[in-house]
Amino acid sequence: MTHIKVTVDGTSYEDEVEPRLLLAHYLRDRLGLTGTPIGCDTSNCGACTVDLDGATAKSCSVLAVQADGCTVTTVQGLAADGEWTALQRAFHERHGLQCGYCTPGMIMAARDLLNENPHPSSDEVRQALEGNLCRCTGYQNIVRAVLAAAGQQVPEEATA
Repeated sequence: MTHIKVTVDGTSYEDEVEPRLLLAHYLRDRLGLTGTPIGCDTSNCGACTVDLDGATAKSCSVLAVQADGCTVTTVQGLAADGEWTALQRAFHERHGLQCGYCTPGMIMAARDLLNENPHPSSDEVRQALEGNLCRCTGYQNIVRAVLAAAGQQVPEEATA
């Protein structure tokens, strides 16, 4: 067992973990943060994307021991006092989700994009989200949601 200290969604934790434990399983099974789904265990789908010390990371490809001393933000840590962020609201209002399985990873990847580029083009949004797979939406509404969160009014046909 290895001792780790990690801050997740603003709360500090100290735990003993097996060196092989994935961060995704630590978040879900140890901390009960099930908002970070595990879609593939191979880092292909991006559903488990979290913010790790200011950069997106697919938590199914990071060991919990690698997060020792780090700050992790999950999709559950974005809302402040129960209020969704503009990005979360835009996903809801622009129908950027259907089954919702990919949504946490999409939101975390889009958040990273908007932090780096507050006014992306639809092509830049698509490029930033290319590591996240969605099997339901066809991506148009996801792109519209990200652009709306960036304060852009985009005609429906512009992202088709």
